Amino acid sequence: MSGHSKWANIKRKKEANDKVKGSVFSKLSRLITLAVVEGGGMADPDLNVKLRLMVEKAKAANMPKENIKRAIEKASGPNKQLIKEIIYEAFAPLQVSLMILATSDNLNRTFSEVRNLLEMNGGKMGNQGSVAYLFQKCGLVIFKKSDVSEENIFNFSDRIGALDIDQNSEYFFVYFPFEKLGKIKEIAGELKYESAEIDYKPLTTVAINEESQVQRIINLIDSLEALDDVHKVFANFDFNENTITKD
Repeated sequence: MSGHSKWANIKRKKEANDKVKGSVFSKLSRLITLAVVEGGGMADPDLNVKLRLMVEKAKAANMPKENIKRAIEKASGPNKQLIKEIIYEAFAPLQVSLMILATSDNLNRTFSEVRNLLEMNGGKMGNQGSVAYLFQKCGLVIFKKSDVSEENIFNFSDRIGALDIDQNSEYFFVYFPFEKLGKIKEIAGELKYESAEIDYKPLTTVAINEESQVQRIINLIDSLEALDDVHKVFANFDFNENTITKD
C-alpha cells in the first residue's frame, strides 16, 4: 500500500473523529458555497458537478439537509459570500512537499495564517510551481471492500481509465483522470462507492522511517487542516503505518 493511500486511510479515521467536533461540517459548508460560486450561481447539483460531489460528501458525513441548504443559499442573493479557493505550495521539514487547499474570503489573512504556522513548525511557503510538478491532479474514488468485489474494481478501473489502484484491508483506492470526475456516477453505475473527490497524487515520495519524524509531519498537517480556511493538505511522504501513534 502506497504512502499516499496510507495517509488517505488515516485521514478517513481522523475525519470520523472530527465529525464529533463539528469541524467537518464547517469546512464542508464552505466547500458547498464555493462550488455554487464557482459554478456561476448554479445551485442544482445535477447541473453542477463540483456541487454534486460536495453534497455527496456532506451526506456521507451525515451533515443535516438544512446545513446543506444554508450553505447553498450563502452563494446567492444580496448577502452572498465572496469566497475563493487557493492552492498553496509549501515545504515541510525533511524535504517533504505539500499542496495546501484552502477556501477564503480574505486572502491576506489566510496566507498569513498558513505561512506563520509553517514557519513555526520548520516549514516554509514555496513559490507557484515549486511543488506542483511533484503531484498529479486526478480523481480518487474509494470503495469499501464489503460492497464490491475485486472483479468489480478491475472492470470499473478499465472503464474509467484508472491511473493506479491501491488497497488496504478495508478499502480499494482507484485513481483516475481528473477530467472524468464528472462522469463518476455514470461509470460506476450500480457500484456503491464511499467517496469521489479531487486528489493530488505524489509522483515521487520521500521515505520517512523514524516514528518521531513521521509524527512531526503528521502534526504539521493536522495543524494546517485545523485552520478554519484550510480544507485539505496533500503530502509526498511514505512511511510505515505501524509507526503512527494510535489515539
